[in-house]
Formats: sequence, C-alpha cells, structure tokens
Amino acid sequence: KKAREAGSGQINPCIRKDINKVVDFIDIEDITEKASLCRCWRSKNWPYCDGSHGPHNKETGDNTGPVVVRHKPAN
Repeated sequence: KKAREAGSGQINPCIRKDINKVVDFIDIEDITEKASLCRCWRSKNWPYCDGSHGPHNKETGDNTGPVVVRHKPAN
C-alpha cells in the first residue's frame, strides 16, 4: 500500500498513515479509574491523550480535547 501524506482537508497529520483507516479497540477491563483518549490526532501516545491538543488549540484557535472514559461502579 502507498503511504499517505497529510494534506489539505485531512485531520490526521501523522498517526499510522500507511493504512486506509485507523481503528483501535480498548477493552473496558483495561480501564481502572479513567482513560483519556486522543481526538486531535497529534498524540505521541496514540490512542491515549498526551495533551498535544493544548498547543494545537493555541496555534489554530481550535477547541478539541480528549474523550474521557471512566469506570462507573455498579450500584
């Protein structure tokens, strides 16, 4: 497969550009208290958030942030 390069209109600048679609699975059992998942596509710890959205938001005026998955105890 041909490697894809980030271009105009693309959201993902660098995460696994050698595949057609990035899909990740995270088993809920792996989450203890909470997990922050990247939505800006700039994390060096993909699929987890590393705070890269902060500088991105300052540079672009965007307002993206992570999705936080948390463990909810049974009642």
